[in-house]
Amino acid sequence: MPVKIRLQRHGKKGKPYYWIVAADARAKRDGKYLEKLGAYNPNTNPATIELNVDGAVTWLENGAQPTDTARAILSYRGVMLKKHLKGGVAKGALTEEQAEAKFNAWLEEKANKIGSKTDELAKAEADAKAKAFEAEKAANEARIAAAAPVVEEVAEAEEEAKASNEEE
Repeated sequence: MPVKIRLQRHGKKGKPYYWIVAADARAKRDGKYLEKLGAYNPNTNPATIELNVDGAVTWLENGAQPTDTARAILSYRGVMLKKHLKGGVAKGALTEEQAEAKFNAWLEEKANKIGSKTDELAKAEADAKAKAFEAEKAANEARIAAAAPVVEEVAEAEEEAKASNEEE
C-alpha cells in the first residue's frame, strides 16, 4: 500500500486550513487517512504549522512519500533534516548525541529567524498604524481649518444681524 504524506483541506471557502496526514495514495483528498501528523494554517503571517516531527520521521523512514507542498512544510519544520541525521546515525557517521545537538542548533536558529520576521512584521504594522493616525490627524486639521472661515462668517453675520436689530 503506497502511503503519501499530504495536505487534507478543511476550513471554509476562501479561508483554507489544512491537516497534514499520512494517507493511502488511492484515498480521496479529504477522505480516509492513516494518521494525522499536524496542521497548517496559511491564513496567518507567518503561516502557522503544528507538526508531530517524530511521527512524520517515522512515516518517512517506513517509505511514505510526501507531496511537493508537504515536503516544503516538512523541510521548514526540520523533519527532513532529522530523517537525514537519523540516516547518518544508522550508518555510524554520527552519534545519537551529535545528531540531536545538530538538530537542536538548527531548531534554535530557525526559531530566531521566525522571531525576527515576526518582529519585523509587528514593527511594519505599528509604523503603518502611526502613518494612518498622522494622515487622519492632518485630514481632521484640514477639515477644521476649512470649516473655520465658515464659522467666522456665520458669527459675523449673526453680529451684523444683532447690530441691525439693536439699531431698529
